[in-house]
Amino acid sequence: QVQLVESGGGLVQPGGSLRLSCAASGIIFSNYDMGWYRRAPGKQRELVAIITSGGSANYADSVKGRFTISRDNAKNTVWLQMNSLKPEDTGVYYCSAYRSPFYYWGQGTQVTVSS
Repeated sequence: QVQLVESGGGLVQPGGSLRLSCAASGIIFSNYDMGWYRRAPGKQRELVAIITSGGSANYADSVKGRFTISRDNAKNTVWLQMNSLKPEDTGVYYCSAYRSPFYYWGQGTQVTVSS
């Protein structure tokens, strides 16, 4: 059974930082591209960052220079370091694992950026 378990969300003031974690089980983690998506209130889910099985990272334009995605294949874990947070970063953040044709999702963790 595949499980992706996110943690690290919470309430933070604008300009603050959070670090999200996603622990994976039930897959050969090193074979999967791992991603973070978010769903803001009233909006569709959007890609935030992705890191390939080979370690290449890509980011949405809105988070470039502020967010960093990383992974540790020995720990079956992917992280999203979020700095200089803005109110528009508020949403539910989801971890994903992809290896064609399989796509898995976590349950999500809430991030709220507000003063």
